[in-house]
Amino acid sequence: MDCCTSGHLARGWLKQRECYDGGVYAQKLKVQLVIRGERRDCPVEWLDQFCMRNFTNAAEFDDTLPLDNGEVEVSFRVTPERFAESLGAWLTQRGKGEGQPLRVEVSRLP
Repeated sequence: MDCCTSGHLARGWLKQRECYDGGVYAQKLKVQLVIRGERRDCPVEWLDQFCMRNFTNAAEFDDTLPLDNGEVEVSFRVTPERFAESLGAWLTQRGKGEGQPLRVEVSRLP
């Protein structure tokens, strides 16, 4: 019996995380924010919220997995440019730039 049929979803999630081998999606991206000239990694909480369909309503971001601050794995349906543009608009709309314009820089990780 697996975690879903036994009703122990939380335990099943923990087991899945233990088995994660780091290669779920096609590409890893580095996501940084530039606010008031200061560059920093995008918080994983913001990446997680952005990648959820109920926040963006964009199917292309369904194939994403936020890993850590400033790191996300994505499918080839997502380009770094599109991710940066969409995340920047979403963060600006929510006032995440500390009252200042913010810029999102996204690059591929090896």
